[in-house]
Amino acid sequence: MAQDTKAKFSHITISLHWIVGLTIITLLAVGLYMAENEVYSLYTLHKSVGVIVFAFVAVRVLWRIKNGWPVPASDYKRHEQILAKIVHWVLIIGTVLMPVSGMLMSGAGGHGFGIFGFEIMAPNPDPANPGEALPLNAFTAGIGHEMHEILGFVMMAAIALHIAGALKHHLIDKDETLKRMLGKTIDV
Repeated sequence: MAQDTKAKFSHITISLHWIVGLTIITLLAVGLYMAENEVYSLYTLHKSVGVIVFAFVAVRVLWRIKNGWPVPASDYKRHEQILAKIVHWVLIIGTVLMPVSGMLMSGAGGHGFGIFGFEIMAPNPDPANPGEALPLNAFTAGIGHEMHEILGFVMMAAIALHIAGALKHHLIDKDETLKRMLGKTIDV
């Protein structure tokens, strides 16, 4: 397997970045839409894609542990390096905790979850009212719900900072940070 270098990222790094990044952005948008408009018909799709992306997140985290953090494409000011590290850590931790908190909320709430009809954790319907779920642990489901909601807003802010940083590097600094994440070999 190819390792990342200062001049070029591996196909694995690039693929995992874009698959996880674009999927998380989409899930955040769909989740916000569902919550604001009470569109319950999208929950199964949202949960299914969330479980799938969690698998990619796990591979991405393991790849990052094995491959290390990318070397910056240029020399940056100290405060930019610190802010970039903070944002990258928030994104990595957030991409792990978002699906975990969603599964915790749904599973402990008695709603279950799976992947497009394949049950990973079965729902717990109320025998007296089969359209409703009986929580397995309402307290744990509540913690999962609060985590999922708060993390959603934290992730939106971190993603906005990440995109702003990439655009700053590309448009203002005119360095090759973004080109490297698009698969190009850069001059070092």
